[in-house]
Amino acid sequence: MPEQLELFAVPNPCRGVCQTDARGYCLGCFRSRSERFSWGEMSDTQKQDVLRLCRHREKRMVRSEKATLNSEWQQPSLFNDE
Repeated sequence: MPEQLELFAVPNPCRGVCQTDARGYCLGCFRSRSERFSWGEMSDTQKQDVLRLCRHREKRMVRSEKATLNSEWQQPSLFNDE
């Protein structure tokens, strides 16, 4: 498959948060440590692959947080049997 010609360099996704979660992914950009440190040496294709992975990681985290919130929150009953 031929590569698509990119007119602009792939921007660094860093958001300046620079904190990691328990799995080692940055809480701002969702890159792993190795992805963050090797960003400058990656080709544009590799950078786009990393950005795709980061989008998936972010979506997974958002779904996980929603599931946690839904399981913790319960609407109080209007018909208390007490």
